[in-house]
Amino acid sequence: MVSSLLGEYKRPNDKVHALLGQGVLQSVRKGLYVAGPAIEAEKPSSFLLANHVLGPSYVSLDSALSYYGLIPERVFETVSITTKAAREFNTSLGIFSYIRLPLPYYSFGVRRVKMGEDQYAMVASPEKALADKIITTSGVIIRSVKAAGEYLLENLRMDEDGLRSLDTRMMSEWLSDAPKKDSLLIVIKMLNKL
Repeated sequence: MVSSLLGEYKRPNDKVHALLGQGVLQSVRKGLYVAGPAIEAEKPSSFLLANHVLGPSYVSLDSALSYYGLIPERVFETVSITTKAAREFNTSLGIFSYIRLPLPYYSFGVRRVKMGEDQYAMVASPEKALADKIITTSGVIIRSVKAAGEYLLENLRMDEDGLRSLDTRMMSEWLSDAPKKDSLLIVIKMLNKL
């Protein structure tokens, strides 16, 4: 958008640099800017920024689980899933990390969530955030319903009422394309017993 507004300049990068120096723009990463401190404007939500720092992506894992109130911890890094290589960006507006998961699994259980006035972000559903957490956590292989309960309720300290409200039928539809199918199947069985 900045490029289109500066189309009449022979050297638009010089103008962008000047706007950064004046505080009119703030750089998030190369080629991505938000309104700077000199402009009184609402900052984009960290979830919306995460979608734009690296795309395609959607916010998931602890970031989404905390947003939905399923885990008690406050999260200081915005974690997303992408189809591209895993990356991390340490920016002036926060840390954004990305974990790769394959298609078609990547595309299941993602929703558009309103984050503020005129701000929408792509975020994993609670069910998808939980599945992504199990799939991407190294060393987590769930072999029994009891182990699933221990992992979710004791290790992650997840909200039991929140877990009861998850749509296990929808989760079951993803199984054929999901990594760690066996662990997810056991988690679904455990959720159905709550």
